[in-house]
Amino acid sequence: MSQVTPTAKKIIANIEKVVIGKRQEIIIGLVAYLSEGHILLEDVPGVAKTMFARALAASVGCSFKRVQCTPDLLPNDITGASIFNPKTTEFEFRAGPLFAQIVLADEINRTTPRTQAALLEAMAERRVTVDGETYVLEPPFLVIATQNPIDHEGTFPLPEAQLDRFLVRLSLGYPSKEEEAKMLELLRHEHPIDKLEAVVSADDVIACQMAVREVYVDPKVRDYIVELVHSTREHDDIALGGSPRASIALCRASQALAAIRGHDFVLPDDVKRMAAPVLSHRLIVRPESRLRKVTSANVVNEVLAATSVPTLASGQSAS
Repeated sequence: MSQVTPTAKKIIANIEKVVIGKRQEIIIGLVAYLSEGHILLEDVPGVAKTMFARALAASVGCSFKRVQCTPDLLPNDITGASIFNPKTTEFEFRAGPLFAQIVLADEINRTTPRTQAALLEAMAERRVTVDGETYVLEPPFLVIATQNPIDHEGTFPLPEAQLDRFLVRLSLGYPSKEEEAKMLELLRHEHPIDKLEAVVSADDVIACQMAVREVYVDPKVRDYIVELVHSTREHDDIALGGSPRASIALCRASQALAAIRGHDFVLPDDVKRMAAPVLSHRLIVRPESRLRKVTSANVVNEVLAATSVPTLASGQSAS
């Protein structure tokens, strides 16, 4: 994992020039990127959700497009469309913003389900089909979507099938007083995002993604992951538990976190650290449980506490 750790450190340090005091959240976002997954940023306005996406794109030297989601946005506005060229008397495909390597779908819950669904094929298969033609998206492909969890008027909640496509859900949260004061000082003359330069290349990211796949997962750790996900399906407060895709996502995210930490094998601690970001948005809490203020994060914590942690052959275990 020699190439993953230094590459990750460069990206994290570069993003921290713009997003102050959010190292753990940046690491989780980078875990999703190196796991070839997608990121859902769910938080109140003004906490640097968009800035995080821009900083990540600038740090890795990838093409970046932003889509401001609105109720009148159409699927073709994202995927592109075939336009008739009167000079050649033929239809020519004009690619939409989805053909960038990093796509920011800002306020994704403000656009209609029809347009939200235009992202599904790209997120799952890294390709887009328009007018019967299939176009492969350039790697490394990443969708970062943002949404405001407290603004419900004029919004369209993401369906379960689309939530399941996001590898992690993140909340950046408010900065501390000291961090906010530091941010004001940085912004006194100009925004640091304007001078942010790439510290790694797209090829470096692809190499790290390939390296993550090689991180060893002990059979006991695999069983631990499966047990965690199965426990969510059997929990009394959950109407819909984690899918097999959730198990795959948790395993891949644990591999990426281990690689970033410089390990060539996954520890149970890696699984426990990634359980909440990977699983919480995939669980549907029963209505009667929601009335008792039960959240999916509460359930994930309960499942983690109730599931026995495996002891690896090396004698290392989560504690």
